[in-house]
Amino acid sequence: MELSGRTALVTGGAHRVGRALTLALARDGADVAIHYRNSDAEAEQTAREVEALGRKAVIIQADLADATAADSVVDSAVEGLGRLDVLVNSASLFESASLLDVNVQAWDRVMAVNLRAPFLLTQAAAPHLAVDGGVIINIADLAGLQAWPAFPHHGVSKAGLIHLTRISARSLGPEVRVNCVVPGTVLPPEDYTDEQVAASVERTVLKRVGSPQDVEEAMLFLILSDFATGSVVVVDGGRMLR
Repeated sequence: MELSGRTALVTGGAHRVGRALTLALARDGADVAIHYRNSDAEAEQTAREVEALGRKAVIIQADLADATAADSVVDSAVEGLGRLDVLVNSASLFESASLLDVNVQAWDRVMAVNLRAPFLLTQAAAPHLAVDGGVIINIADLAGLQAWPAFPHHGVSKAGLIHLTRISARSLGPEVRVNCVVPGTVLPPEDYTDEQVAASVERTVLKRVGSPQDVEEAMLFLILSDFATGSVVVVDGGRMLR
């Protein structure tokens, strides 16, 4: 799919990696609906940057932990952009706790945002995407492929998102393609210490952290490559090899 003249919805698209994905889509010619939960100022700034690239931007506020939000987010994107060609499920919670300390509320909160919301957004967006060969890109992370004891609920949610990608690809094809990007450390959490960043570097084969651009490039490849569906692309500097 060429992105020129197309439209996209990016959840969590106002800041950090989501912002980078939003701007990458705009640079390639897409109008973008930017979903956010609390980042009002960042959403408005990202929208201005999209418009500076000559593309249309729509901002949509919603809490994806609310099961009713998916339909309204997709409806707002279609109303604002006129159509929907690409859905990028990027919004995510990254919560840490030991397995025995995760309570029901924390488990349900993470599952609601990280797994249930992409599922519901997929259902809501699929009829629009099927009109002209649309694409869904799910953003997971290595916790979905490795057993991280400090992130049990997060890891299970991302493992589920990876499998949802494959099931969706089979269910929605050939009209809609569905793929997944699995980043490693491309933008360390804001509260990471220098020691934690150094530890992340040491875990990679390439001995460095990545950047949001690495995720952008993987996303664009999976959108542009019309023969890719059900694909899970790991972008982690070789961390999975160690």
